Amino acid sequence: MSYQTIELATAAGVATLTLNRPQRLNSCNAAMHAELRDALRRIARDSAVRCLLITGRGRAFCAGQDLDERAIAPGEHAPDLGQTLEQHYNPLIRTLRSLRLPVLCAVNGVAAGAGANLALACDIVLAGRSAIFIQAFCKLGLIPDSGGTWHLPRLIGHARAMALALLGERLTAEQAEQWGMIWKCVDDARLLEEAQNLAQHLASQPTRGLALIKQAINATWHNSLAAQLDLERDLQRQAGHTDDYREGVAAFMAKREPRFQGH
Repeated sequence: MSYQTIELATAAGVATLTLNRPQRLNSCNAAMHAELRDALRRIARDSAVRCLLITGRGRAFCAGQDLDERAIAPGEHAPDLGQTLEQHYNPLIRTLRSLRLPVLCAVNGVAAGAGANLALACDIVLAGRSAIFIQAFCKLGLIPDSGGTWHLPRLIGHARAMALALLGERLTAEQAEQWGMIWKCVDDARLLEEAQNLAQHLASQPTRGLALIKQAINATWHNSLAAQLDLERDLQRQAGHTDDYREGVAAFMAKREPRFQGH
């Protein structure tokens, strides 16, 4: 499939997915959703890919939904936004959360609406110092979607999540880091280099073990302590049977750097 709204490049175990509608601040339309679905399917099937890095082209990361597709002419019925979520955004968020490899996001500018929540669905988020996060839904009479009402309270707490959702105020990258909403705020000029270095590090690690870490931490919000202890037991059993665990122990005993293969 030839991509028009995104770019996908793979090198040294890292797949870099770049949102590429800079003239529209990388806002999402139907064509972009179709291309994202195809790209993520390819990434999931490619055993050589051990980390995914998502970023945006131009001065924005993603401005959310392209409202040109939502214009309502006089006398027309309003679109079924629930169907749009079911068809496009919800599968996208579910896929990112369930990928069996680390998903890194480099927020290079404005991340608004679904664009902000797309970033928050990733495992590790870096943001350039000039980046801003906006839960813009309230300005349109809508609710935060794309996992926004799930991720925000868990990342920054009820009070801050509620205020951001009700007020739609801009949150700087520095404030997002201080609140624990993202991993790190870095200088704009260093963002892509730092993100690529981190992605390459993750791609050199025991990918299967990292996937099990993701599974365990994502499950903790729903589990009791007893259930989580059982899950840790089961996942640790799986991890202990991997080739990478054998290599990690062998490297430790030999006092050398491990050579993980990701399986």
